[in-house]
Amino acid sequence: MLGERLWAQLRDLAPVRVRPARSVLLRQGDPGTHVIVLAEGSALVTLTGSDGERALLSVRGAGELLGELAVLDAKPRSASVIAAEVCRIHLVPAADFLRFVEGNGLVNSLLRHAIARIREGEAVRLELATACVPVRLANALSRLARAVPAGRPGLVVRLTQAELSQMIGASRNAVGTAIKPWRERGWLETDAGGGLLIHDIAAIEAQARGAK
Repeated sequence: MLGERLWAQLRDLAPVRVRPARSVLLRQGDPGTHVIVLAEGSALVTLTGSDGERALLSVRGAGELLGELAVLDAKPRSASVIAAEVCRIHLVPAADFLRFVEGNGLVNSLLRHAIARIREGEAVRLELATACVPVRLANALSRLARAVPAGRPGLVVRLTQAELSQMIGASRNAVGTAIKPWRERGWLETDAGGGLLIHDIAAIEAQARGAK
């Protein structure tokens, strides 16, 4: 969205920091004190409901801005962001980010980008309300896969089945039932470090669509 030159300038506004997998990068309801420049890794954008349930709205990969909407509109953060793996990030203070945006005439571009993300989140919420568990799970895994750089062998999802079930609004047993045929066909396996190792996301998506 910004281009390589502006992206490099934005990164240079703050030092790089390393955050471990499953750490909270941004918390829903917090004020917009900074934006995150995601230099390496991937992160989960989650929405927490009034009863404490979490839904996985999207997955963001390297080269993405996180938390800019709360800075642009001076409102509390509308969602949480959790590191899906080890991430290298830059925490750019709100004042520095706003000066950068205004100085480079980026306000309208960023607002259009934010609106597109809101629409994406609405589509995901509709899916969570209407689609069957295999479809919801396959689509969640697919969003994770799209955030992984091309050429990386396999995808490790550092989430337990219980966490995955919460994020797609299903029971743990239902998630286990959906995963079973995928594991039997060798499309994914349990990773020794915890979570899932995905080998063939395209096959998982195709099988899930057939299960509608």
